[in-house]
Amino acid sequence: MAVSRFLREKSSEVAPITLFLCGDVMTGRGIDQILPHPSNPQIHESYLKSAKGYLELAENANGQIPWPVDYSYIWGGALAVLDQFHPDLRIINLETAVTASDDFWKDKGINYRMSPANVTCLTQLKVDVCALANNHLLDWGYSGLKETISTLNGVDIKTVGAGSSLQKAQEPLIIEVSKKGRVVIFAYAMTSSGVPSIWAASEKEAGINFLKDFSSESLLAIKENINKVNKKKGDILLFSIHWGGNWGYQIYSEQRQFAHQLIDEMGVDIIYGHSSHHIKGIEVYKNKPILYGCGDFIDDYEGIRGYEEFRDDLSLIYLLTMEPSTGYLLELRMVPMHTKHFKINRASKSDTDWLEEVLSREGKPLGTSVFRNEENTFFLEWR
Repeated sequence: MAVSRFLREKSSEVAPITLFLCGDVMTGRGIDQILPHPSNPQIHESYLKSAKGYLELAENANGQIPWPVDYSYIWGGALAVLDQFHPDLRIINLETAVTASDDFWKDKGINYRMSPANVTCLTQLKVDVCALANNHLLDWGYSGLKETISTLNGVDIKTVGAGSSLQKAQEPLIIEVSKKGRVVIFAYAMTSSGVPSIWAASEKEAGINFLKDFSSESLLAIKENINKVNKKKGDILLFSIHWGGNWGYQIYSEQRQFAHQLIDEMGVDIIYGHSSHHIKGIEVYKNKPILYGCGDFIDDYEGIRGYEEFRDDLSLIYLLTMEPSTGYLLELRMVPMHTKHFKINRASKSDTDWLEEVLSREGKPLGTSVFRNEENTFFLEWR
């Protein structure tokens, strides 16, 4: 019998909480250009000098995109999936600055920006929370960071992992889920994901919540920060972390040890890992889920050559159902999706077959596998 089914049968104390998580949401650059109010397309890359170039690459690869599109266009079939399952909370890692700033971060190489006038695309997805501790938040400077937070907050999207000072960047986000409990969210980012260390928030400077390494000193600092929250029964503690490189399935031993320590020593219930442009293996440790890499949910890489074997055009809608009284994972449902024409839709049978093979292959050393129902939806099993 699958552990997920066993746990669900045993759950009775409190109504479960279901969270929507996904891979990186990169609505800047080429995606921004097809929305109703695009930014100035000028970018500062060695590869291209206009964000419109990414739109041209996509159209050359797969045909014309009917731009400008409405705000909901890019989400395609994902909207119907989420409406079907009604998650209690929708959390994303927003990997772009939402700003009109022209103060690009020099020598970084890539600068993602979405016009604040296009923020409605995120409300169309009904996003509740944006984790901002990642390697693109300050692409357009400190003014871009400030405008990103104010723009999101202005449409009632909460943010975590960045702020005007270290205190603000470290501050957890606590959300009450009606009659079910609280979800407590922390967000960190590491140099291994491409974050410049200078982006770290300080006592007097704005920035992101930066994790230098996996040392005992860093772990102690995290523990002190988490302990500031008086975690109580019914709380689900989610730890968002932007870590690791963009390509490759390997999960390093120090990553895995760190994830286990977060669960064992700090009471974390969900580890939401991202940065990889493709899905990675999933672990369930002591009935707590560890998503090591969620891939990209939406990006403008369509038509870019290289790394095709990783299929960054394929993604998953992760629906985690948690039991508040124990913090245990009851069920992890994953809906396979495919991006084409800068639009997310349900994956084909052949693409779903490919994702199933990858999830089972990469999950095997972590003790997980997937089974698939007649609707081509995956369910995680673990031992």
